[in-house]
Amino acid sequence: MAPEHCTHTVELLPDRVIKRFRGTDRAGGAREWRALTLLAVHAPGLTAEPWDCDLAAAGPVVVMSRLAGVPMRGRALSDEQVGALAAAVRRLHAAVPAEALGQVPPRPDLAGELVARIRRWTPRTRPDVSGPVAQAMDAGVAWLASAHLDKPGPPAVPQVFGAGDGNLANFLWDGCTVRIVDFEDSGRSDRPFELAEITEHVASWAEHPLDVSSFLGHFELTPAERGRLREYRRLLALVWLFLLLFDAGSGNRRNPLDAVERQSRRLRDLLG
Repeated sequence: MAPEHCTHTVELLPDRVIKRFRGTDRAGGAREWRALTLLAVHAPGLTAEPWDCDLAAAGPVVVMSRLAGVPMRGRALSDEQVGALAAAVRRLHAAVPAEALGQVPPRPDLAGELVARIRRWTPRTRPDVSGPVAQAMDAGVAWLASAHLDKPGPPAVPQVFGAGDGNLANFLWDGCTVRIVDFEDSGRSDRPFELAEITEHVASWAEHPLDVSSFLGHFELTPAERGRLREYRRLLALVWLFLLLFDAGSGNRRNPLDAVERQSRRLRDLLG
């Protein structure tokens, strides 16, 4: 899950993109470069070509080729586009061989970290909400207490290379295919978590909702993966309820005025 604050700046040139990371986010530059170099070998054409980097700079810099295409966020997606989105995600997940994947660190903000974050957020946030939003939060926190998502255990699901950010703005449609950008939160993950990242991201429903059933229908999930996906979607929906509450209380709102109320309904629906 990409943080809702700016960790970098991007300079777009005719043939290249220069991405400069803040000194406080040095790891993000290293993750971006690792992803680009791995995918250049194992999935050429899926993302930008890595051209140069200076990871030792005060503000790490990564230079890559510029891709054609328009972001998939903020537009109604046709069946063809949903299929192309799923194809790009499938290719990404299958790209890195197991031996190489084992050398990749886990991506940030996996389930255990998110559970810990919700436990920190709840005491200082719950007193300020009421009505249906409070009811959804209470239901989500009660479910989380019994879900044990911060504890390892069966069923195990296969590891994949994850982009780490489900924002549809990071998926570029060029009229034929989809390519992926932004890998500062990438790393070793599992398929259910990465799919939940996409389906539950605010970008997938705030404007033109992604057809989640159609999108997920392009993936052949095992029973263990389907069960884990259900739990991860609930977890990420709860995280987004908090994030949208924080956004609504900030002086720089990024999301629609009714986003919190809509998210509370989404969470209740996912909890059943």
